[in-house]
This record gives sequence, structure tokens and C-alpha cells, in this order.
Amino acid sequence: MNLTDSELLLLGLVAEMPRHGYELEQIIEARGMREWTQVGFSSIYFVLGKLEKAGLVAAEVPAGAKARKTFCITSSGREVLGEQTIAALGTYRPTFSSLLLGMVHWPVLSRDAALDALEARLPSVVAELERLERVRRQRQPMPDHVEVLFDFSAGQLNAERNWISTTLDYMRSKPW
Repeated sequence: MNLTDSELLLLGLVAEMPRHGYELEQIIEARGMREWTQVGFSSIYFVLGKLEKAGLVAAEVPAGAKARKTFCITSSGREVLGEQTIAALGTYRPTFSSLLLGMVHWPVLSRDAALDALEARLPSVVAELERLERVRRQRQPMPDHVEVLFDFSAGQLNAERNWISTTLDYMRSKPW
């Protein structure tokens, strides 16, 4: 069984302890998971429903009108979570950036327009790097395995910032 990124994320969070959808949203937000995941609040219950149909989580509906359905991991869910976590850690899977699409189509632009567009990206990368650092300073300390996720994101942003600067220098030095 291959889980989507959203399914793997929610299954792992439910494995920590039984949770309801709103609590999962709060955990995703508090841990800064929005920095590297694309699970939206509106899709949390949909994904939990898929996990429940697959037998990976079970839903408990407590008594009471305002009680929320709580999800807990099943034994088969724990097995799949372990397998999928090993695969996620041990297998490279490329991610795709709009930057690559822009570079492929560089020739459709004038030299100045292409250079200006690439240069315009640089401040947004720097701003994102600064925002990430602010988020990191403002939130509560997290376990080491969560803290290093911020290091990974910052490393990617720093690499992109350096690549843009180097590429701008290189492209500007070439005659057209």
C-alpha cells in the first residue's frame, strides 16, 4: 500500500495519540508542518475517512452532542506507518519547483525580462527564509526530529538563494 503524503502525515499524528480532525489541524499549525506539507484543513476529515476505509485508523464517537469523532491507529495502520516511514526516509523522491519550468522556457523571454524575473524571485526567497526563522524563534521547542525539519527547509531556501545569485551572475556574463 502506498500512502499519499497527507495520508502518511495524518496517520503518523494519529499514531502519537488518538486525535480528532480539529486537533490534527492545530498540531500541523503548531509544529510548522505547513512549511513542508500540502494538507489543507478542509481535507483533513476527507483523508481520515480514506484511512478509516482502508482500516488504518478507527473512529470513536464519544457520547454527547458536541463530542468530536476521535481517530486512533489500528494495528495494520501501525504496520503500514512503519513501512511507509522507512520508504520515505530511505528513498529519494524528486520535488518539482516552478523555477525549473521557468528556466526551461527562458528562451521565450527577452534577456532583460528573463533576468528581471529571476532577480525578482530572490527577495521572495530571502523573505521566506526570514519568515521561517521568525516562526522557528516564536514557537515552543519541538522534539529533535521536528526541529531538523526547519533546518532542511532553511537549507533548501539557502541553496536556492545561492543558485539564483550564481545563475544571475553567469547569465549576465554571457553575450546574447
